[in-house]
Amino acid sequence: MNTLAMPSEGARMETGASFWKSGNRATLFAAFLYFDVSFMVWVMLGPLAPIISKDLGLDPAQKGLMVAIPTLAGAVLRLVNGLSVDRLGPKLVGAINQLIVIAGLAAAWHFGISTYEGTLAVGVLLGFAGASFAVALPLASRWYPPEHQGKAMGIAGMGNSGTVLASLFAPLLAKMFGWNNVFGLALIPLVAVFIYYMIAAKDSPDQPAPKSLSAYAEVLKEKDAWWFMLFYFVTFGGFVGLSNSLPTYYADSYGLTPVVAGYCTAAAVFAGSLLRPIGGAFADRFGGIKTLTVVYLLAALVLVGIALSAASLPLTFCLFLLVMGTLGIGNGAVFQLVPQRFRKEIGVMTGLVGFGGGVGGFYLASSLGFAKKLTGSATPGFLIFASLAVVALLGLTMVKTRWRTTWGAAVQGVRI
Repeated sequence: MNTLAMPSEGARMETGASFWKSGNRATLFAAFLYFDVSFMVWVMLGPLAPIISKDLGLDPAQKGLMVAIPTLAGAVLRLVNGLSVDRLGPKLVGAINQLIVIAGLAAAWHFGISTYEGTLAVGVLLGFAGASFAVALPLASRWYPPEHQGKAMGIAGMGNSGTVLASLFAPLLAKMFGWNNVFGLALIPLVAVFIYYMIAAKDSPDQPAPKSLSAYAEVLKEKDAWWFMLFYFVTFGGFVGLSNSLPTYYADSYGLTPVVAGYCTAAAVFAGSLLRPIGGAFADRFGGIKTLTVVYLLAALVLVGIALSAASLPLTFCLFLLVMGTLGIGNGAVFQLVPQRFRKEIGVMTGLVGFGGGVGGFYLASSLGFAKKLTGSATPGFLIFASLAVVALLGLTMVKTRWRTTWGAAVQGVRI
């Protein structure tokens, strides 16, 4: 049987059916691939940072800002994509974003980047790749019923494994061909996925009718929207912030070569990416609130451990594996909850919550660089982010009873 067979254009999700029979597998796979290669280029400057900073003579704060700019740009553009998805449909918005990234990287490769300001400009361009989050997740989510949202969003969201590809191959390719040529080589998978995406991806027939722009502002009047932004600020912000920062951290703190630092980073990123769909499945099985409670408690403890274990590379490596896996589970759990609370506004909510996560990643990556420059150590940055995980845990404790007795009680057959 063809595992990518899709329902007819007018087919709708089947509530009560098994996961693989309830939605559109070809669209789910297209969403994953689009997200995967987009994440690969979104975080590309992180693995290349040790090489670029050496060539351009950058200080720690400049390195931190360089790897953080794509995250901030992606956060802002996720808001734009979230609005656009509900009005134009996810497939069209995704196609436009992919063309912008392909054209921009082709220009960067053709003309070359030779200044710090040039890397910042490329970082802004790469934000369009990071904004894929607000397209790929609604594209997949709208094909699946409530009881399978955690798994569907987890599989589509596992596209953040593209950060593994960047960590593994960007430093190696830069060593072989020069870091400017990595921008050109990235076009190969981008173009291949774009072609498949245009053939396989389909908008769900359950797409809500377009709303006025003022209607989207109504979502921000909901307290729960802000809570979800905070929760994702910590889980996804921690994941992408560390993905961008670890190559430089390993190179500066332990003297590892860019290639070896990339391998160490790839291992941690792989753990976080692999466990994202598992986090969604845990949330489907045990409830998103219980899953996130464990995530925030463990993440805070491990981040403190990282801050205190800087002298030991083996211990630090293991702790980064643990914290990235934990944050990956948290990413899946957050997006098991969001579609239950805001199903009709999933496009704009994906943009808003993704914006919160992107800002968290920008904060962590830039703060680690500034902490290193001001104190000679990244320890304060890790401790502050650990405290933010505690804040998220306290916030979750405050809202969980209300969630379970209001909108959570109205969703049949789903654990909240």
